[in-house]
Amino acid sequence: MIRRLKKGDKVVVLTGKDKGRTGEIATVYPKLDRVLVAGVNQAKKHSKPTAQSAGGIVVIDRPIHVSNVALVDPKTSKASRVGFSFLPDGQKVRVAKKSGEQIG
Repeated sequence: MIRRLKKGDKVVVLTGKDKGRTGEIATVYPKLDRVLVAGVNQAKKHSKPTAQSAGGIVVIDRPIHVSNVALVDPKTSKASRVGFSFLPDGQKVRVAKKSGEQIG
């Protein structure tokens, strides 16, 4: 399932406190089946002062499970599942199931 989503893909959150929000995948964690979406699932972390930073409360993005996000269809800008198709030259590409549009 994780092979369907890649870094840089635009996704929409399907469930949870950030339901309906969209963002770009910043990092993919295949072993954990999670993705880090910029600006989504944010948490506050208390950090001690160090030589590099002043410390205090920092807002960070937390990974979200891959089942809770869906790829944004490039044609309709709505959530869509990901399928695979082969081009005439034999290359395998990802396609949006809703519109059949090629992704990336």
